[in-house]
Amino acid sequence: MWQSYIKGFQGYLMLERSLSENSIEAYIRDVSKFVEFLALREYELNYKEIELAHLQEFIHYINELGLNPRSQARVISGLKAFFKYLMVEDLLDESPAVLLEAPRLDRKIPHVLTPDEINLIISALQFEKNEYIKIRNVAMLETLYACGLRVSELTGLRISNLYLDIGFIKILGKGNKERLIPIGESARSAIRDYLDHHDGRQSLKRIHPEHADILFLNRRGKQLTRVMVFTIVKKLAGLAGIKKKVSPHTFRHSFATHLIEGGADLRAIQDMLGHESITTTEIYTHLDTDFLRETILRFHPRT
Repeated sequence: MWQSYIKGFQGYLMLERSLSENSIEAYIRDVSKFVEFLALREYELNYKEIELAHLQEFIHYINELGLNPRSQARVISGLKAFFKYLMVEDLLDESPAVLLEAPRLDRKIPHVLTPDEINLIISALQFEKNEYIKIRNVAMLETLYACGLRVSELTGLRISNLYLDIGFIKILGKGNKERLIPIGESARSAIRDYLDHHDGRQSLKRIHPEHADILFLNRRGKQLTRVMVFTIVKKLAGLAGIKKKVSPHTFRHSFATHLIEGGADLRAIQDMLGHESITTTEIYTHLDTDFLRETILRFHPRT
């Protein structure tokens, strides 16, 4: 009874919402959990008979199982999306999940590197003996920090989407949404060096045809994996003597935080990060009190 609608929901998420494969799997898994719960309770209900009380009972059930608040919020998001899909298909007039409340989440403050720490990490590449890896990794880290990219966006960055002469790169982000991001001279120079230097990209003996347009390649001429980028960043942070927990995403957090501390507009940062909601971007407003006090004293007319 439910499976055909779940299958239709899967197609909707893929074609209409353009979600990633992982997100689609999570949504389908969460709706399937709800259907399993109905069977466990011996509720022989179809989708039209579901009421808010059934959904609340399910959330109470997964809470009792020990599912953490963040995972509960994701399950609720999946259920809301499913019933919204049924409305889009004119199978329901209204969603029983409209008033379903997610648990309050304590948003974690992300780890942030200082500009000096970022310089130390990049400088640690001086110990790299392989010239190709050194030149590539300098360009890669400069780009990661200059543009605040997700690691998947970095590994998928294409040469045809570089507009270095005018200082922009084009990124294909979540949901296949394109965005243009300004790129500073330091990163542009590092990319040019990687592309033009005889020990850079040109030194590769063979480039896989499918990856010919991919900017950052491994020594076998194939696109770097996300795991490889994580490994590179973690190793360099250790060489630089940095004790913080550092990942490629730390560069993204640092990019956003440093822009805000410099007075950049939150909406502009939202666009550059590719956040769908401004609420996601607002996590980067965790500025120290001295900076906030200085900003108020400098700009408020009543100080």
